[in-house]
Amino acid sequence: MAQVLAFLDDIFFQAKLVETAKQLGVEVRTCQTPEALDAEIAKAVPKLIVVDLNARFNPLDAVGRVQARGGEIPLIGFLSHVQHDLAERARLAGCREIMPRSKFTKNLATILARAKSESG
Repeated sequence: MAQVLAFLDDIFFQAKLVETAKQLGVEVRTCQTPEALDAEIAKAVPKLIVVDLNARFNPLDAVGRVQARGGEIPLIGFLSHVQHDLAERARLAGCREIMPRSKFTKNLATILARAKSESG
């Protein structure tokens, strides 16, 4: 079971996320479409979902789909710090935790480790 699902399409950031997760012993799976996210969740419910709110393939739909499942899966959205309108739209879609990409990147190991500890 993937402990963390990541909805993103930035290949460089994906590599950083996967490498950090590997170092921590956290299983992470990535997907790029809301449909792929649904399919991964149907296989096994993750402990955490992270969403790049700047992804090309409708990240707000992905957030909405996760929340439509009852909101039991913790979800963190990240975006550029100047995108206040997008942050508000993500909140309206159901994303309770939103942070600038720089803060998410700085705290990535802690965020992933938290997902690991919740699964143990």
